[in-house]
Amino acid sequence: MAKAHTLGLFDNFDEAAQVIETLKSSSIDGFSIDDVVLKSPIEHQELAESLGHRPVYVQLYTLIGAVLGAGLGFLFIASSQASFLLQYRGGKPVIPLPPNFVLTYEFFILCGVLMTVVGCFIAWKLPGNRSPLYNASVSEDKIGILVKAEPAAIQEVNAIFHRFHAAEVIGEQAA
Repeated sequence: MAKAHTLGLFDNFDEAAQVIETLKSSSIDGFSIDDVVLKSPIEHQELAESLGHRPVYVQLYTLIGAVLGAGLGFLFIASSQASFLLQYRGGKPVIPLPPNFVLTYEFFILCGVLMTVVGCFIAWKLPGNRSPLYNASVSEDKIGILVKAEPAAIQEVNAIFHRFHAAEVIGEQAA
């Protein structure tokens, strides 16, 4: 079944915290606390902790990029130097390690940064559509709680928003 969205805007931090705690303790059919997104102009660590841990995978992209960059960088450099095996080297090694470490380090940083950018685009779902409900006041002075749930559950969620004096509720759906 398609899910509907609703956004409750709050002026008061304590009211928003009470809404999240009430949603967390409620047993509304068709609603999960994992589908709640907090939108605010500043970070509210207490609210983020009450919503639970949300995994972030950008660091994994950085690690993969750095490891691949170092490995492939050294492989490219060493293979280009080893192609000159028939040339007279004058007692020097075919693949000199100290100068290669500098270039390997550069590949390490370059691929790590590029994969971090790719990971950010994937994690942020860019390019993509903006949130179905957006209000500019969330960027200014209000705390927004965006809930994605089934249409029957949206009515109960909106009732909780109104109970805790939401300044505005956007996207109210009738089942």
